[in-house]
Amino acid sequence: MLGICGAQGSGKSTLASALAARLAARAIPCAILSLDDLYRTRAERQAMARQVHPLFATRGVPGTHDVDLGLATIAALRRGESVALPRFDKARDDRAPSGQWPVMRARVLIFEGWCLGLEPQSEEALTEPVNALERNEDPHGIWRKAVNTALAGPYRALWATLDSLIFLAAPDFETVRIWRREQEEQLRARMAGDASPRGAGSAAGPMPGLMDQTALARFMAHYERLTRHALATLPARADLTLPLDRQRNLTR
Repeated sequence: MLGICGAQGSGKSTLASALAARLAARAIPCAILSLDDLYRTRAERQAMARQVHPLFATRGVPGTHDVDLGLATIAALRRGESVALPRFDKARDDRAPSGQWPVMRARVLIFEGWCLGLEPQSEEALTEPVNALERNEDPHGIWRKAVNTALAGPYRALWATLDSLIFLAAPDFETVRIWRREQEEQLRARMAGDASPRGAGSAAGPMPGLMDQTALARFMAHYERLTRHALATLPARADLTLPLDRQRNLTR
């Protein structure tokens, strides 16, 4: 179980694919699982939004993942079984049908996610909001306290499955905002190309699953607190920290 942690756009998927290719070249069965693929269904998150706090309608933070599904998947792989690896469809903002999940057996599982290995914050750290989203939509701290409780509970069992952890450390959260915007632009261009009869369509007009700049800024605000927490704490906890500059080059 190799964990790769890093903020959005830091290169987790790229590194995971490169490592998997190296292992495949050595005939070592390998699989990749993303924390994103463990998101609860859209209906489950909407239920959380009604019952716990409206901000849980947006995927991303601890509490919006099906930890039990992740633990069961990892346990089956450890037993040497062929396992259907969960997949999440971000364009639909919902879990992909189980019939579309790839069935694999692996000696090595590369598990990548934006908050892998993260410990909960102190109660004092939760007091002050870190951005307008928390200040205006979570004034009493109900959402961020629920997120922190999830980190202190079920997610610790998920992190405990890791044999080692690599942390891709972004320079700062402002860089993460830029990287995530680049991801959205790349997705827009790809979807526009797929929609064109010649594969080179225009990105004009709304596309399902894509966010404009206002929506993207609000989406990123959900991640800000724990991304900053990870940058401050994970270098001391990870087995290997790879510090990056704004172009994603290693600084050492």
